Amino acid sequence: MNKILILGAGMSSSTLIRYLLDHSCEYDWKITVGDKDAELANSKINGHENAIAVEFDIFDEGSRRKLIGEHDVVVSMLPARMHPLVANDCVILKKHMVTASYVSKEVKELDQKARESGIVMLNELGVDPGIDHMSAMKLVDDIRNKGGKILLFKSSTGGLIAPEYDTNPWNYKFTWNPRNVVLAGQGTSMFIRNGRYKYIPYHKLFGRVEKTTVLDYGEFEVYPNRDSLKYREIYGLQDIPTIFRGTLRRPGFCKAWDIFVQLGMTDDNYQMQDVESMTWRQFINSFLRYEPKTNVEDKLCDYLGLDPDGEVMQKLKWLGIFDDKPVGLNTGSPAQILQKLLEDKWMLEPGDKDMIAMQHKIEYEIDGKRRLITSSMATIGQDAPHTAMSVTVGTPVAIAVKLLLAGKINLKGVHIPIKPELYSPILKELEDAGIRFVDEETEVE
Repeated sequence: MNKILILGAGMSSSTLIRYLLDHSCEYDWKITVGDKDAELANSKINGHENAIAVEFDIFDEGSRRKLIGEHDVVVSMLPARMHPLVANDCVILKKHMVTASYVSKEVKELDQKARESGIVMLNELGVDPGIDHMSAMKLVDDIRNKGGKILLFKSSTGGLIAPEYDTNPWNYKFTWNPRNVVLAGQGTSMFIRNGRYKYIPYHKLFGRVEKTTVLDYGEFEVYPNRDSLKYREIYGLQDIPTIFRGTLRRPGFCKAWDIFVQLGMTDDNYQMQDVESMTWRQFINSFLRYEPKTNVEDKLCDYLGLDPDGEVMQKLKWLGIFDDKPVGLNTGSPAQILQKLLEDKWMLEPGDKDMIAMQHKIEYEIDGKRRLITSSMATIGQDAPHTAMSVTVGTPVAIAVKLLLAGKINLKGVHIPIKPELYSPILKELEDAGIRFVDEETEVE
């Protein structure tokens, strides 16, 4: 019998927990789900005979280590900043660890200690990062194995609302942590195009978008992710002339979102004053010049060159940003206050389904000819607990746990899924579950 500990029972854990419970009798697993909200954890196991739910406090070192020590593998679905605490305990207690999150500096530094302890720490096994790595590396390895030279690599992912449930002018609803959406893209984005390094500061990011189409789901726009350059080493593409990673949104989203960026409404570095008495109209007006005789809409249009009757203003009005309604918070940074507004408008409604879209474009040269592979995937959520985000994050994590406990992963130390030993079986099972890529290949003139 193997014992699995899942830490964190939030939205992204739903499908992970269901998968492990569904396979628990076949593989003789006992599963513990720990969360600070014991009621939430209980709801996720739904009385299953092979599972228990416990209240879990990440900062209670004694109970944390005791709980980890009682299990064979730990799946951390906690916020990324908490992973190092779990990882340190796993090294000390010689327990395998699996996460969907990026490898942090602190976790990466545990590589040698993990090897010495005889354990593996599998990271970046969600959707992005995760399925993006696996599907990209399969394409890259296939091209290399047949003697091709890769010249261009582009990869983009987006968590979006499914077309049938796209009912607002922003063509967007929250499918993951709203705070992360509000703060997305901050910093400088960097990539390389035709041998030229490109750097885009945050305040220019949403004005520099590309367009693409994904399968039969129509047109999307792509804004750059922060650091595409580090993927040259990760994917073994050190000499590639073009590498770019981006985020997918529907056309028009970025132009409207850029208004918040230009005004400073996504800033999370200070607390605003008198928030408890502030209306939404006062909130946006606080970022505009002082002209008491000019209305807020006219000031905004004049300041940022907007058409008063254009699509951007229609999107802003729909949000209620010009309404004389109380903000409804006592304190908050601009980003926190903006998040409150968006949560009131962008949350999934009962019955809504979300969508994950992903696309890779890889141009390569072989036998003197240049070819382009466009590899695209789109998956629609099943229901409220099992959204497309939950399915694509939780399923590859769960498959990795199964492979690990079955002795089919023989790695030690800190890893991400860029080796065939990891990506081949996971992609195969994902395809069987309906999460599959459609590849189109054309010759480049």
